[in-house]
Amino acid sequence: MTKLTIPHRVQPLTRREMLVQGGAGFGALALGYLLGRDRWLPAAETATGGHPRARAKSVIFLFMEGGPSHIDTFDPKPVLEKLAGKPLPESFGPIITPMGEYNAPLMASKRTWKQYGENGTWVSDWLPHLSGCVDDIAVIRSCWADGLNHSNGVCQMNTGSILGGRPSLGAWVHYGLGSANDSLPVFVVMEDNPGRVVNGPRNWGPGFMPASYQGTAMRPDGEPIRFLKPPAEISESRQRAKLDLLNEWNREHMAARRDQTELEARIESYELAFRMQAAAPEAVDLSQETEETQQLYGLDKKETALFGRQCLLARRLVERGVRFVQLYHGSGSRWDAHSGLEKNHAGLCLEMDQPVAGLIRDLKRRGLLDETLVVWGGEFGRTPMSEKGDGRDHNPYGFTMWMAGAGIRGGQTIGTTDEIGLHAIEDRLHVHDLHATILHLMGLDHMQLTYFHKGRPERPTLNEGEPCPKLLTG
Repeated sequence: MTKLTIPHRVQPLTRREMLVQGGAGFGALALGYLLGRDRWLPAAETATGGHPRARAKSVIFLFMEGGPSHIDTFDPKPVLEKLAGKPLPESFGPIITPMGEYNAPLMASKRTWKQYGENGTWVSDWLPHLSGCVDDIAVIRSCWADGLNHSNGVCQMNTGSILGGRPSLGAWVHYGLGSANDSLPVFVVMEDNPGRVVNGPRNWGPGFMPASYQGTAMRPDGEPIRFLKPPAEISESRQRAKLDLLNEWNREHMAARRDQTELEARIESYELAFRMQAAAPEAVDLSQETEETQQLYGLDKKETALFGRQCLLARRLVERGVRFVQLYHGSGSRWDAHSGLEKNHAGLCLEMDQPVAGLIRDLKRRGLLDETLVVWGGEFGRTPMSEKGDGRDHNPYGFTMWMAGAGIRGGQTIGTTDEIGLHAIEDRLHVHDLHATILHLMGLDHMQLTYFHKGRPERPTLNEGEPCPKLLTG
């Protein structure tokens, strides 16, 4: 006969014991939310593994739309002065542009150049304010891209591809890191001339990701976030009740349409807008800034006031936890100087120079530059050959960008173009390398940051590019 073993009887918990043991787990719920919000816990679509140490908490990308001339701003070419008026030497050509093969004569820069800072960074007389910031700036003279025209050039500088449909760099940062402030957007975009940027909202779109990762557009003047303030007769409790009812209907509708992420994004935007009603008005209120700070950004001058507001708003946003801010200067390809380059660039540099220098100085004195990465550049540079006698054409073969701030070793010049500024020839950095470097400084490995789309892992740099070690402080 088999002997039965009677298990030890478990004593029931008292009510006090149950509350103590059960309540200890409530904190894990909050912790799980916080970790998930900041992407510290791996999401279903995100690859696991080690990541680089984050140097930057935020990025401010200053996009000069239309393509500024590197050989008239940061990359002087004495040989070009000697060859001015002559045809492009055969050793450099043939050069293909959007208009076909290029045979126009070379055109010298009319700028006056000086060296600034401890290491003698070359800057032209168009940028007197930025010349005083070069010890914080790493100038990259050897950038190159694939886009010959504005549409595919702007698209690649924003998304990594000359073809539309991929997520923007800001969307990847939003996906990879989540929010640092639940009452403000993760990714903010401002145009100095709203609605004019080539490709429009696709530049800051989510591509194949859920629509909630797209950038939030703010206006540079007037009311930065339109329709945010509710009518005076609508109380907060009434608005909350209406929003709850609307969300209930939306979620019922969405239950049978899981593949339509736009509705989920709309629901999230309503909730974010409700929270922003308290936080956003304070964040964009420039009247809180001292007169000295406003003058630092050029808000007291007609030429610099508009972009100065954008730069000051950017500082206030990153100060409050916004991770990615993109400012477009020259919206509508105004840097595109096919003719009249002297007048065109002189005016645009005047608008941009003081606000950008003011941004760097203000971030630095507030202790924010150590945790904010500032990136400057356009979709490409411009050719050493002339166009229409006094302009320059598009040049994706070699151009200049610069970075400053978190993790960047300032006061240096990286890479070179050839003796006339046409091709990048040393330490060449493709757009994918630039993006990989930005993500690296944000603590994201561009090869491990993946999103599964149609059964395959997609990466922000299309499986290409490497962070540039020369840019980094170590």
